[in-house]
Amino acid sequence: MTAAAHDDAVALGRRLGVALSGDELHRIAAHLGRVPTPTELFAFDAQWSEHCSYKSSREHLKKLPTDGPSVLLGVGEDAGIVRLGEWQGETYGIVVAHESHNHPSQVVPFEGAATGIGGIVRDVLCMGAEVIGVADPLRFGRLENEHCRYVAQQVVDGIAAYGNAIGVPNVGGDVFFDDSFDDNVLVNVVALGLVKEKEIIHSRAPENSVGWDIVLVGKATDRSGFGGASFSSLTLDEDDAEQNKGAVQVPDPFLKNVIMRASYAVFAALREQKIVAGFKDLGAGGLAGCSAELCAAGGKGAEVELERVATAQRDLPPEVIAIGETQERLCWIVPPAFTPTLLAIYNEMYALPRVARGACAAVIGKVTDTRRYVARLHGETVMDVDLEFLTGGIRYSRPFTIAPPPVDDAAERDRELRDVAAAGHPTLGALLRDVLAHRDVCSRATIVWRYDGVVRGATSIPPGYADAGVLVPVAGAPLGAATAIGGNPRYGKIDARRAAQLAVVEAIGRVSAVGAIPAGLTDCLNFGDPTVPEQMGAFVAAVDGLADAARAFDVPFVSGNVSLYNRSSSGNHVAPSPIVACIGTLADVAVSATRGFKVPGAAIVVTAPLQDALGGSVIAERLALRTRALPRIDERRFAAECALVRAALERRVVASAHLVGDGGLLTAIAKMALASERGCGFRVDPKPLAEPLGHEVLWFAQTPAFVLEVVDADGFARLTAEMRVAAYDAGEVLADPVAAIGDERIAMAELREAWEAPLRDFYGAAA
Repeated sequence: MTAAAHDDAVALGRRLGVALSGDELHRIAAHLGRVPTPTELFAFDAQWSEHCSYKSSREHLKKLPTDGPSVLLGVGEDAGIVRLGEWQGETYGIVVAHESHNHPSQVVPFEGAATGIGGIVRDVLCMGAEVIGVADPLRFGRLENEHCRYVAQQVVDGIAAYGNAIGVPNVGGDVFFDDSFDDNVLVNVVALGLVKEKEIIHSRAPENSVGWDIVLVGKATDRSGFGGASFSSLTLDEDDAEQNKGAVQVPDPFLKNVIMRASYAVFAALREQKIVAGFKDLGAGGLAGCSAELCAAGGKGAEVELERVATAQRDLPPEVIAIGETQERLCWIVPPAFTPTLLAIYNEMYALPRVARGACAAVIGKVTDTRRYVARLHGETVMDVDLEFLTGGIRYSRPFTIAPPPVDDAAERDRELRDVAAAGHPTLGALLRDVLAHRDVCSRATIVWRYDGVVRGATSIPPGYADAGVLVPVAGAPLGAATAIGGNPRYGKIDARRAAQLAVVEAIGRVSAVGAIPAGLTDCLNFGDPTVPEQMGAFVAAVDGLADAARAFDVPFVSGNVSLYNRSSSGNHVAPSPIVACIGTLADVAVSATRGFKVPGAAIVVTAPLQDALGGSVIAERLALRTRALPRIDERRFAAECALVRAALERRVVASAHLVGDGGLLTAIAKMALASERGCGFRVDPKPLAEPLGHEVLWFAQTPAFVLEVVDADGFARLTAEMRVAAYDAGEVLADPVAAIGDERIAMAELREAWEAPLRDFYGAAA
């Protein structure tokens, strides 16, 4: 190609507004040997975006452990699958996917969050699974900011509206508030599914599928979501807010509900006829992205006739038909002999055309052996590219600078705490009220009540009742699946690597607190601009931390996502936010327990001594401490503590368990009392546990440990001796609704008001 032709390609890219760099446009033109068509440019714009290609992160993600005995299907498809267990001769798996919908939710919060749920549900559905649950880790800006308040309201409303309408329970999540999210909300979503091992469907063209039909299912294609993949891979600019709204998809959960049920019927028909098919959802990159990835993964090619695509508007240009990210769409690759059955299920049995105008299932192309992607509109070729070049993406080795870990100076920490004590900090009871009222600690009931956590009738422990939500996925079987989230942005601001390790610790600890064995991890890595070496360094450090922790606990990552460019045009990067989900399994769900105190007189025990590390803690913020020392991690000891908790619940020597988290040990105990259905209180003597370190305020240290309600002291003592795990007396469960902290007594009603008021006043009272 001539230099002029290269320049023409760059000029076309700039005129069309694609996000591809000049070098990338040159590479595309050189590979094609010509100026690309607009449809081709938009296809590369999507497939080579950070969102689709992982071009800045892929080389680092290889560090994560992804194999293990619990893995039925690892990283590489739309979702991972971990072994749930055996029942009546069948092996069942839990399908899990984890994604982000950050940029769309900042621009159009309701629709962005709703379509985030819609997209993650499709990822699970396309593995041949029944969708059984969702979860939503959320990171909002300061509620003092008017736009942040709007975003926080609309995101929760969008998640509730979509999840409730499709009939899938919300089984967990978490919420943090921080000024780094003022301009970039983080909306992460997790979905769970149930599938028999022998019935897994793969997102690739089957081996002998040349000549098979490519079938598009769902909503009629429109302009919504066009350019969504590249939009999600750019820095947000307030000046482009109106323009960016067009890149956000429009949700239709009622259509999705019907499509899901119709797809289950297709699964049954495939099983009955013993047919292997390919199945994938249309997300980033639209029809071209989905069908190209399906065929490329199977080593095939595709020919697509765009005029066969149902459209909601007349005269849509080919690039919109091919690349638009209209919601509620799926793509099948099936043998022609099965096509009439598939079309009849969607179009007649479940009557998609009557559910939504233009919705349908239609054959739009064929699988070929060319390994090329060819798209035509009314006979005119608008796209003809090598599939490996299109879907193989592009790789960058971004320069990065990893910040040194904070200096951990024990003497300095001690001096700072002594200065605070000398200045006369409030009593522990008064501090407890303040900590319970902190937005990162207070009750989430006003959010949770908006979500249906028990639809389907398979929820054993709904969200908010324990450290993890628990489902009973297989009808009639005792098998249980637990889901929990870990990740603290305050830790990320201090040390991204340690924050990632602690996210794994939190997620694993929380499923252990309900008696589940950790089976698999997922991650969503939310970071700033990767072209800034310090931001890329934080990402690299976090991946290293995740890898170290996962190996230490021998729990693999089976799915995940990377979200970069979470930075505003004003230069505000989000706090490094590695968010981890853990899937745990129970052979008998009857072992699981809620966190609320149940037996007055029971001993309150903690599984680890207090630490003097208050960095990133709520109490450090409350007392304006400068310390940056994060909680220390002894993976071997913590793994033993997790095993102790599971064994104690199984032997019924413990009635409830709770992982110490935000707010520290005293807050964890108070929250167990607040969750008590019997209205229990608690008594603690702060001195014995605090004495070795000399500071009672360390009862608010966020030490990774468990609080246990011990109802059989002798049995628990035998168990700790048998497992060689030390435990420490912390107090006693009281029948009266009072918190007795040393000589101080506070009514539980007073603590409850402090705990419930902050988000109740914002979101409204829980039902």
